[in-house]
Amino acid sequence: MTKGKLSVPPALSRYLLILITGSMLTLSSCLMFPPSEPEEAPLYFETNPEGRGQRLEIEFRRGRAHYFPLMAIWIEDTLGNYVQTLYVAESIATGVFGHGDASTGRWMPGEIRRPAAIPYWGHRRGIQAEDGLFLPTPQDPVADAYTGATPAGSFVLATRADRKLDGPFYIYFEINQSWDWNSYWTNNKFPGDMEYFSSAQPAVVYRTVADPSKPGVEFEMKPAGRSHHSGATGELFDDLHTLTTALEIAGSIVVRFIEGE
Repeated sequence: MTKGKLSVPPALSRYLLILITGSMLTLSSCLMFPPSEPEEAPLYFETNPEGRGQRLEIEFRRGRAHYFPLMAIWIEDTLGNYVQTLYVAESIATGVFGHGDASTGRWMPGEIRRPAAIPYWGHRRGIQAEDGLFLPTPQDPVADAYTGATPAGSFVLATRADRKLDGPFYIYFEINQSWDWNSYWTNNKFPGDMEYFSSAQPAVVYRTVADPSKPGVEFEMKPAGRSHHSGATGELFDDLHTLTTALEIAGSIVVRFIEGE
């Protein structure tokens, strides 16, 4: 018997090549674009029900990188003056975190101040604690009317302004998620800065100009910048090109005013 190479007919070779290539493309597509989850019904919750001003809703749809972020929503006038908070995560509002990663020693449950979490909101609010931080304390928390547990996914927040506001105004939304390193915001970028170490990519600040004279119209919020990486200042930076998954925590955010008192 003569030894030699196995001969495969050309037609069969072409078929096998097409089959293998198609399988590889299918696998590649699955890895890059995993099957999307069914659209979830957003959680509906309310803040400041006793407010005397305009009624509005903020609808937040989570993005693909969403995983229990911290957030704050507030109003400023068109001159850039802080007006009021509409919502802030309870852990920031009270200075007490009920959950944490005790295994690393970096984030323990209990009374914790996290300046890097949503620092733009804290500095715009402008209330400085005795320790110099622009954060609420357990002794001087944000009023319960404006706080709540962090929603686990998409949500619709129904809220009210404290008083009736004239003309268009800004609505801000700041969001941040811990441990979301990337190739620019690495875990050794600021050695020794533990506030940055727990924050990783800085908070993203979204903004829109909303007009209360247009009930039912949706005002889409767009990224306006990022916060300071460790919360040391109240600056807003525009170098969003350094962010990756931080820009994918939110899928979409819209604001609309509701008619009636």
